[in-house]
Amino acid sequence: MLNNKNILITGGTGSLGKQLVKRIYQEFPKVKRLVIFSRDEQKQFVMAQQYPKKEYDSIRFFIGDVRDKQRLKRAMEGIDIVIHAAAMKHVHLAEYNPMEAIKTNVLGAENVIDAALETGVQNVVALSTDKAAAPINLYGATKLTSDKLFIAANNIKGKRDIKFSVVRYGNVMGSNGSVIPFFYKHKAKGFLPITDKKMTRFNISLNEGVDMIFHAIKHAWGGEIFVPKIPSYHIIDVAKAICPDCEQREIGIRPGEKLHEEMITSSDSFFTYDLGNYYVILPSQPAFDLQKFISENKAKKVAQGFSYNSKDNKRFLSVEELRLLMRKNLNLDV
Repeated sequence: MLNNKNILITGGTGSLGKQLVKRIYQEFPKVKRLVIFSRDEQKQFVMAQQYPKKEYDSIRFFIGDVRDKQRLKRAMEGIDIVIHAAAMKHVHLAEYNPMEAIKTNVLGAENVIDAALETGVQNVVALSTDKAAAPINLYGATKLTSDKLFIAANNIKGKRDIKFSVVRYGNVMGSNGSVIPFFYKHKAKGFLPITDKKMTRFNISLNEGVDMIFHAIKHAWGGEIFVPKIPSYHIIDVAKAICPDCEQREIGIRPGEKLHEEMITSSDSFFTYDLGNYYVILPSQPAFDLQKFISENKAKKVAQGFSYNSKDNKRFLSVEELRLLMRKNLNLDV
């Protein structure tokens, strides 16, 4: 699928970007060119030590910001596939610095789309978040806007051979700034600060996130938002898994934070289909033959009013399951 392809990853030095690079080289060793596009020179320097040119002659490190369209255009020259992972993602920081989040998450998304249309890219997959569904914070609102931009880009491609799709998922286990590494570092103090003991979240591993991206690259028709079927957890169970003897101190929800997360709203149910391992939210007016899509994907329309949220999820991870996942995926001593 990716052998002999030229690929660019925005935000390629982040947690998911690094896992993507690792998996691409494991599964598609004949990738033609792999461009890591990000603005953090130190992260690029460190990552370049892990992928020396003598062993990985296809990798390129390209310093740039998605806010800079001209730099994106230069980076996308000759690129076949773009995976857009760059984002300003911390909820409370976006609340405090709203225009910075808009510049990166919204205007940056527009720049990625424009650059892809102008350079002959064939496939763009953008990463979204559960916070984009019925958003109550600015981060979620910017990502919902980004999703809308990427889906609508299929309407303006003209005769270009390009498709845009989105993958949306919940908390990535162990990603930068997420709760598990925070709790793990904090446990030495003998207590864990918990925003609200009723809180629930979706859970997905880095590898499962990469699987979704690969699925979208291979199967997207253009205009889909892919949503995985993944388990939830109670935040207090994460705390118990990491430090069962620690005191759990409730400190209150931070600005813009939800008690429970949602990936498909009841309003989305009119355009949502069950694909087996995934759900897919289609545009209200897809740019392809809907009946053909349903037939070829064995897609089943969800019930009207269906919603998919972390509180009412059918599957929750137990404390022991969480502990096993932390050992397996994060190599944590829990």
